[in-house]
Amino acid sequence: MKAIIFDFDGTLADTLPVCFYAFQSVFKEFDDIEVTEDEIKSMFGPSETGIIKENLKNSSWDQAIDMYYHKYSEKHVELVTANEEVKNLLHLLKKQEFKLAIVTGKARRSLDISLDHLDMNDLFDVIITGDDVSKPKPHPEGLNQALTFLNITNDEAMFIGDSDADIEAGKKANVHTIGVQWLPNFQTQTFSIQPDQRVSRVGEFIELLISEMS
Repeated sequence: MKAIIFDFDGTLADTLPVCFYAFQSVFKEFDDIEVTEDEIKSMFGPSETGIIKENLKNSSWDQAIDMYYHKYSEKHVELVTANEEVKNLLHLLKKQEFKLAIVTGKARRSLDISLDHLDMNDLFDVIITGDDVSKPKPHPEGLNQALTFLNITNDEAMFIGDSDADIEAGKKANVHTIGVQWLPNFQTQTFSIQPDQRVSRVGEFIELLISEMS
């Protein structure tokens, strides 16, 4: 195992609350409707730009997208708590000389806001965002790009995510896929496609990794 690839929202950072807040603000402002968290989850896949363009009835997309990022940044400190266990895990993996990557549906703009706020810059060798692919998860395009940039084969990587789309993308890319539910807010309560393994604690993943390496 040479590389560990992560999803971001709900996997590396507890950002779902700020995503919900920003989307709810946009739909209220532009369509005058209240959207639930489950309704927002059902829109996930494309980047924020894609979600707004595909689901907002009001065609003032540029203004709506700008508002989304403004709201996302404005409430990030208040709604997103850094998870020290996850951060320590990333530093541990770096120390063990694993290559680290992110494959996320988020746009680069919101990911950069989160990485900056959470002091996670410079931890990753490769980052693939929703801006970098034509086909979002569950399509494996993003994962395949990451493998290419990391210069490794699919049997040298594992992918870690919290949603059905993550698990399906991992399976389609033929990488060892782990479903995690270790943050307070994650996307999928019950995976409809079974990952190779499931973990509910960061410590459990570290134990799993040690056993894989021994």
